[in-house]
Amino acid sequence: MTANLHTGTGAPPEERTGTGVPPEDPPYRIGRARSVLRVVAIASCLPYVGLKTAWAAGSRLGIPDGSPLLDGGTALAVANGATVLMDGAVVVLALLLTRPWGLRVPAWLLVLPMWVASGLLLPIMTAFPVQLVVRILGGGAGRPVGEGSSEPFLDPWVFGVVYGGFIVQGLALGSLFALYAGERWGDLWRGRLRDLPESPTAPALRATAVAAASAALVPGVTHLLWATGSTAGLEPARAADRTSDFYVLEAVSLLFAVVTTVGVLLLAFRRTGGLSLRLPLVLAWCGSAQMACWGGWMSLAGLMGAGEAADRPTPATMVTYAVQMLAGALVVTLGAYFFAERAAARSVPARDAPHESRRS
Repeated sequence: MTANLHTGTGAPPEERTGTGVPPEDPPYRIGRARSVLRVVAIASCLPYVGLKTAWAAGSRLGIPDGSPLLDGGTALAVANGATVLMDGAVVVLALLLTRPWGLRVPAWLLVLPMWVASGLLLPIMTAFPVQLVVRILGGGAGRPVGEGSSEPFLDPWVFGVVYGGFIVQGLALGSLFALYAGERWGDLWRGRLRDLPESPTAPALRATAVAAASAALVPGVTHLLWATGSTAGLEPARAADRTSDFYVLEAVSLLFAVVTTVGVLLLAFRRTGGLSLRLPLVLAWCGSAQMACWGGWMSLAGLMGAGEAADRPTPATMVTYAVQMLAGALVVTLGAYFFAERAAARSVPARDAPHESRRS
C-alpha cells in the first residue's frame, strides 16, 4: 500500500477514466510549501557542514587560542566526520519525505531516523532560544549548550550560526514529516482516547507505561536537583562551570521527563477520554526521543571529553543518562506496539472490502 501525495479527486482511477481501466500514474508533484521546506532543510545544513569541513582541512575558523579542539587528534577527527554524516542524513530525510521513492520506504527505516533526529534537535530548539532570552534579560554570562570547560572552546558566533541552523533544520524537517505522516498514516492517530478499542495486550502495555514512567523519575529528580542548584552527582569540572545556560538546559531536560511521563500514562490509561489522541502521541514521541537520544549523546560526549579526572562523568551522572535512555526506549517500544495493533485492526475491514480504494 502506498500513499498518494499529489492532488486529485477522491474517485477510484477506473471511474475517473470511464473505461474501467486504471490510467497511468500522473507525474509526481508536491505542493509549493513542501518544495520550500525541502530547500530550507537542506540549506540549513550548510553552516555546520561547512565549518566541520573547514576544520578538517586545517582551518581555525571560530576556534580561539587555547581551545581543546586544537589538540583533539584522531578522536576529534572521527567525531567531526560522524557528525557531518549525521547532518548529511538530514538531506536524505528531506528528499525521502518529498520524493516518490520515499513512499516505498519501509516505515521503520523512516520513523527511526526521524525519532533520533527529534531527540537530538528538540533540546537545542527549546533550550537555546531560552538561553539567549535569559542572557538578554541579564541572567548571567553563560556559554551556549554543549560547552562545559573553563578553557575557551569556540567563538560565541559559532554557536549562534550552528544552533540557528539546527533550529531551522528541526522546524523544516518536522513540518515535512508531519505532512508526510499525515498522508501515509494519518488514520492511525485520528479520533479521541475514548474511541480506542480495548486490546488483549492492554495490561502489558499499561505495565510497560508504568515501568517507563517510574524509570523517568530517576532522571527527572536528578535534573530537578541540578536545575535548582544542587551539585550532587556532578563531576567537579562541570559543577565549577555552571552558568545560566546550564540551568536552562537542566530545566528543559526536566520538562521532557515530565512530558514523557504524561504522554505515556495518558495513552495507557485514557482517563481523559475526550482528549484528542494526537496529544499524548506527540508528547510520548517528543519526550521519549529527547530522553533516549539526548541521554545517549550526553553520555558519549562525557566519555569522549573525559581527559582529566575532574572532567570524568561520575557514576551518578552515567546512571542518570542510562536510566534516561531506558525510559525513552520503553516508551518508543510501547508506541511501536500501539501503532502495530492499530494498523492490524484497520487492515481487517480493508481486506473484507477489496474493491474499495485504500490508502496507507
